[in-house]
Amino acid sequence: MRRPLVVGNWKMNGFSTDNAVLIKELLALFSDNFFSSPSSNVDSAVCAPAIYLSQLQTLLSDTDVAYGAQDVSVHLNGAYTGEISAAMLADVGCQYVIVGHSERREYHHESNLLVAQKTLVALQSQLTPIVCVGETLEQREAGETLNIIGEQLTEVKTVIGETAFENTVVAYEPVWAIGTGLTATPEQAQEVHAYIRQQLGGAADATNILYGGSVKPDNAEALFGQTDIDGALVGGASLHAKDFFDIIAAA
Repeated sequence: MRRPLVVGNWKMNGFSTDNAVLIKELLALFSDNFFSSPSSNVDSAVCAPAIYLSQLQTLLSDTDVAYGAQDVSVHLNGAYTGEISAAMLADVGCQYVIVGHSERREYHHESNLLVAQKTLVALQSQLTPIVCVGETLEQREAGETLNIIGEQLTEVKTVIGETAFENTVVAYEPVWAIGTGLTATPEQAQEVHAYIRQQLGGAADATNILYGGSVKPDNAEALFGQTDIDGALVGGASLHAKDFFDIIAAA
C-alpha cells in the first residue's frame, strides 16, 4: 500500500537563519502533536535551493523528514559551469529531486525529453525523482489536458521504462493553479490523477501521485480524500511551519 507523501518546494526562497527557524518550528509541531514523528503516518520532505542542502543535512539529521533538490543536471560531471549533478545531490544526503517543474519548463525551456533524461540520471544515483506534469490554462480550456499529460509521461516512460516508475513520484501540477491562488477542484484533480495512474501501467499501484497547485490547509483534506491523490507538492504553504504541518497532518 502506498504511504502518503507531502513534499515542500521552497522554490527560490530562504536564508540560513530563516531556514533554521522554519525547520525547528516544524519539528516541534511533529513532537508536540498527535504523532511523535512524521514516519508514523506520512512521509514528508522539503526541497530547498541547492545552496542550502548541506544546511538541511545538518538540520534534519536523525529526523524522519527527508530533503531534496529542485533540479538536477542531465550531465554526470565535467565542464558544465553552474550545473549540479545527481551524484552531488546524493553525496549531501538528498533523497528526492524535483524534475520538470512547470517553472523550469517555462523559464528554462525544458523539453519533455530533457525532463525524461533528468529523471533517468536521478534514478541512476538512487535519488527519487518527483516528475512534474501539467497543463496551462489555455490547454485546459481547449480540452487538451489529458493529451498534454500523456505526452509528458510517454517521453519519460520511453527513456526510463515503465517499471522504473515504481522508483519515482509523479506530481500533477496544473500550471494555471501554481502561485495563483486557484486550485483544481478535488474532482478535476482526481480525473487527471486517475488518468496518470492508468498511464503508469504495471507501476501504477506502487507509484505515488501528488497534487501540486496552491495546496493549503483548508483544501488539503478534500484533495487527499480522492482515490488517486497520494499527497501533495506544496509551494508557498511549505514556507510556514504550521501550514505545512497541517497539510501533512491532513494526509
